[in-house]
Amino acid sequence: MTVEERLEALEKELQQIKDVQAIKELKSKYFQALDTKNWDELETTMAPDIETAYSNGKLVFHGPKEITDYFKKSMPKTEITLHQGHNPQVWFESDTVAYGKWYLEDRLIFAKGDPYEGLQVEGSAIYTDKYVKIDGEWLIQDTGYIRIYEEQFMRDETHRIRKNMFAPKKKKVVKKKKTAAVKKEQ
Repeated sequence: MTVEERLEALEKELQQIKDVQAIKELKSKYFQALDTKNWDELETTMAPDIETAYSNGKLVFHGPKEITDYFKKSMPKTEITLHQGHNPQVWFESDTVAYGKWYLEDRLIFAKGDPYEGLQVEGSAIYTDKYVKIDGEWLIQDTGYIRIYEEQFMRDETHRIRKNMFAPKKKKVVKKKKTAAVKKEQ
């Protein structure tokens, strides 16, 4: 192998390392947008022709708008979610097509005001994705998961949600201090 060929091979290998990192960041952005209910941001992770097969293929959607419309309806602000992708495996079909598998750990808490208030759902799944590089940017073209397990239980009174970014904001009531003149009259 010539020096030029070795250099070309190293450059290709370096680009794949950069692409793997970009894909990891893309999936992280996807999960974070999902949990923060940032639907516009979620759409930026998707190729225009994205397709899904969530929940063992039971939930099939086509295109970013159809997917985000589903999430808007199924994940109201009274539902707190946590989606974590672990142990990614990424491989390439070409310089512009890649695939990935992720171990999903998820948690859903139905908070105050939700019809299912007090219910918690936890589980895990294996996500399988197809990514395409369009104009130098990696996007999700196909995504879905197969459930490994899911459990549901009612949270008891000892489990209280202390912080919820989606809870209605409480107005702070400022109490006026009594002045010295008022104190003397009492």
